[in-house]
Amino acid sequence: MDTADFPARVSMTAHIETGSRGWAGIVGTPRGALDLTRVGAVYSRRPTQFRMDERMSSPERAFAYAEARYGFGGVLAALRQSGCLWLNDPMAAMRAEYKPVQLVTAAQVGLSVPKTVITNDPHKAHAWAKELGKPFVYKAVGGIWHADEGKVRVIYTKPLDDPDELLDPALARTSQMFQEWVDKAYEVRALVVGTEVLAVRIDSASERGTIDWRSDYGSLTYERIDLPSEIEDRLVELHDRLHLVFGAVDLICDPQGRYHFLETNQSGEWGWLNQKAGLPVPEALADVLQKGPAWAR
Repeated sequence: MDTADFPARVSMTAHIETGSRGWAGIVGTPRGALDLTRVGAVYSRRPTQFRMDERMSSPERAFAYAEARYGFGGVLAALRQSGCLWLNDPMAAMRAEYKPVQLVTAAQVGLSVPKTVITNDPHKAHAWAKELGKPFVYKAVGGIWHADEGKVRVIYTKPLDDPDELLDPALARTSQMFQEWVDKAYEVRALVVGTEVLAVRIDSASERGTIDWRSDYGSLTYERIDLPSEIEDRLVELHDRLHLVFGAVDLICDPQGRYHFLETNQSGEWGWLNQKAGLPVPEALADVLQKGPAWAR
């Protein structure tokens, strides 16, 4: 079901009363009716936005959108209160979108994280880079995809080596994140599904891909690997603390064989790794979803 089909092609009638275990009712979809009391698991991945009736005025559409979000979306989110498994829970997923939350949680579970500063003070950023004394990178805190006047622009990791570049007054206009550059033997995408960790080594044959492999998919090669057990355990604990059942983790393995945590994406891509490296992600997801309430936390 695409949530964007509500209310034009999807309907919902839900009710609750004193003593109820949860919301009961029916969601009507083009593919049939769904009994809310029988839902044991929900796989939510990048739902699109509600589309409101164009005959309404702009303020009316804004009001209707909010009502759809808190009404229709709220009833679905409340299924978790009845023991339903969400992969991933919308509230946990929203919180996990914050990189500062991810990084502090990763550090707390014992994962290595790059030295990082988030600031809008050019002089503090400059002082941090001077003290670091080595190359560093700029990263967008909110992810690489950004809308720009009807176009979608991508902001890849940008390497820097001159602290004086950070004295630009424009840096003060918003939050900026800088991290130390970590030398790479290779990179890893590790998919955490429940308590299982499925990992793929990613190598790039180009300089651009070595800086940020997402910028040059044509240069990449893939190899399924097993991570050290202590790294796997820490990744599972990280997602447990973030209340995520699934996460796509990006790691760097340095020339000394030490793994460094960069981020986890609660709705990260995995299909191409299933194809390129034979990573059995669909089976792992199905196993967790079939357990349903037994896996709900």
